[in-house]
Amino acid sequence: MDRLQRRLARFAAARGWEPYHTPKNLAVALSVEASELVEIFQWLTPEQSAKVMAKPETAHRVADEVADVLAYLLQFCEVLGVDVLDALAAKIERNELRFPVPGTSTPNRHSSE
Repeated sequence: MDRLQRRLARFAAARGWEPYHTPKNLAVALSVEASELVEIFQWLTPEQSAKVMAKPETAHRVADEVADVLAYLLQFCEVLGVDVLDALAAKIERNELRFPVPGTSTPNRHSSE
């Protein structure tokens, strides 16, 4: 991830785009790209959406939009100093506590720490 973030930063710097890469602008761009990903699936049935990668032309569009979303997310995290992998790991841990597997007891995290 760090390597990709550095590559994206070099790409933007070489073009003088840093002044435009504010948290607000990057959040807006991320939202736009996520919307473009949603647009591909907008009128598909659940069955059609599950097969979207089977067609080369739609598979290419999906991959491009996923790349755009990830690129803007990584740039957003870089600008704000968020470690994306740490943030994800922490969120998964909180969700595991909030939403335990049915039929299991929620572990008491403080008893062994």
